Amino acid sequence: MSESTPKLLDLAIRTIAMPKDTNPFGDIFGGWLVSQMDLAGSLIAQKYSKKRVSTVAINQMSFQKPVKVGDEVSCYAYIKSFGQTSLTIHIEAWVTSPLSEDTHKVTEGTFVFVALDDQGHPSPIDDTP
Repeated sequence: MSESTPKLLDLAIRTIAMPKDTNPFGDIFGGWLVSQMDLAGSLIAQKYSKKRVSTVAINQMSFQKPVKVGDEVSCYAYIKSFGQTSLTIHIEAWVTSPLSEDTHKVTEGTFVFVALDDQGHPSPIDDTP
């Protein structure tokens, strides 16, 4: 194992990278990885706000290493800050190779979600972390 997984972040989602998500060189598309991170962040935001949420921004995204077909992708997240209607969530994506059991971080980013009411308008978040 080349690195250890983050200790202060909660596991939000885990999946397997599949062949249908690759580019012509066999690497997983960055967009697929961003969508996994977005799903992970939205789960944390919904759980905290107890409301429907929408992604409004992605900040400081950096890709460090490629993801290969068959890699186990785990997204870890924590609430970095919150506002009256929004949550800023830091998300890291880590992979574990099924063949070597090597684990390393492949990307990280900061996602901003806004809580929504039934009409799709920004809605105050009742509690604070």
